[in-house]
This record gives sequence, C-alpha cells and structure tokens, in this order.
Amino acid sequence: MTRRVKVTVQTLVDMKQRGERIAMLTAYDFATALLEDRAGVDAMLVGDSVGMAVLGYENTIPVTIEEIVHHLRAVARSRPRALLIGDLPFMSYQAGVADAVRSAGRLVKEGGAEAVKLEGSKRMEPVIRAIVDAAIPVMGHVGLTPQSLHQMGGYRVQGREPRDAERLVDDAKLLESYGCFSIVVEGTPWQVAKRITESISIPTIGIGAGPHCNGQVLVVNDLLGMNDEFAPKFVKRYAEMGKQMASAFEAYIDDVKSGRFPDLDHSYSTD
Repeated sequence: MTRRVKVTVQTLVDMKQRGERIAMLTAYDFATALLEDRAGVDAMLVGDSVGMAVLGYENTIPVTIEEIVHHLRAVARSRPRALLIGDLPFMSYQAGVADAVRSAGRLVKEGGAEAVKLEGSKRMEPVIRAIVDAAIPVMGHVGLTPQSLHQMGGYRVQGREPRDAERLVDDAKLLESYGCFSIVVEGTPWQVAKRITESISIPTIGIGAGPHCNGQVLVVNDLLGMNDEFAPKFVKRYAEMGKQMASAFEAYIDDVKSGRFPDLDHSYSTD
C-alpha cells in the first residue's frame, strides 16, 4: 500500500469540504495501531474507552491521565500517518483552565498526541479557548457524553425531544465558535446528527448517530467482536475475534495437556 501523506487537523476539515468521508477508530496499543494505519484509517483516538475495553473498569470515570498517556505512547510509537488524538479523562480538565491546559499539554508532550478530545459545551468555553490558545487542537464531543453518565442517568440516547435536539445543535455551534476543529456526535437520533452536521463548517464524527455525519468512529474492540456481551445497536461487527481467540486458546491448552505441543518440529536440536 502506498504510504499516505500525514493527516492533520486541516486534512479532516478539508475532507468535509470535499465531501470525503472520515474513518476513525480507537487504538490502545502499538500492534493494533500499526494494523489500523496500514489499512488507511484517517484518525486514531486513544479514548478513555480504554477503561472499559482494556482495563476492566465498569465505565470511563476511573481512567487517569497517566493511563491515557501510557497508551498514547504505545500508539505513537507506531508513527501513524493517521491523526493521533488523545482523550482527556474525567477530572483532568473540569476543575479549571490551568488543570485543563496542563493535562492537554501532557497528552501532547508526554504521550505524542497531535490533538485532544474533551466532552461538554457551554461551560467548557474557557477551557477550550485556553487549550487552543496553547496551540493544541481540540475535538469537541456532544450528545451522549460518557463522563456525564451519572448526571444523565446512564447511557441514554440524547436529543429525542425537540428542545433537547435544539440544545445539541446550539452546543455544536458553540464548540465551533470556541475553536474546535471537529466534533464527535454520540448517541443521538440520526435526524439530529444530520442537522448538526449541516449547521457547522467543521467535521462531525458520529458514533451511534446515523449515516449523515462527516465521519464515523468505533471502539476497535467492538468492531472486532471481542466482547459477546456488548452489542449496542450502533455497532457493526466486522470480525468475531473473541470467539476465534477463545477457540485458539482452547486448542493450545488441549495440545499442551495431551503432549501434542511442542513436538520436534517446534523444537531446537544439536548440530
């Protein structure tokens, strides 16, 4: 495959203007990042979803800035052509502007991120403006915002009612005015996501928001079918790696127990 030109935040904005769709995936480790980049993904997100997908947390709330930096470093070592975005975890930016800029700076300086993502809208104006002023690109996030699950009463689709839909459209417009280069739209009716996409000049990246966003993102573990128990409506599985891995583990254990592995073909010998 021909090596692509490096993707930047401006690349994504230009893609929207050309009507070209944006493919984004989460990545949490070096090996996965290599494969995603070779396949041609446009952007990689080291999301706080790592808490549930990799670290075994019940939700994203416990994820720390140190954990995001750790996984960012692993992904950054793949030197991806894709734009590398780091998620600001819960309470790494909500307490104030200084904390937010410092946290965003850590993701860039220590982790190798080329942009950061955060949740929230109007109350995040000072934070977003300060991070952008520090020369760090910001991706916004509206709709279902997982860090607010306790306030929302769980993982619920947002914007079903007309008043709520208008609020989400207004939130997206505000995020653009604050300097965000792109916005994730999560867990909203497709009609609302379509309105948001048509109302702003920056790209929208949908997840559970229908087909009318400028791009899409999925958690890589969900795409690969790593967890049979997690199957939300918006996830399309492109593989059943969980089942394949379980089968491989069982076959290995059986070979070891029976003495079939290792055999001489998988052993060293003297000259």
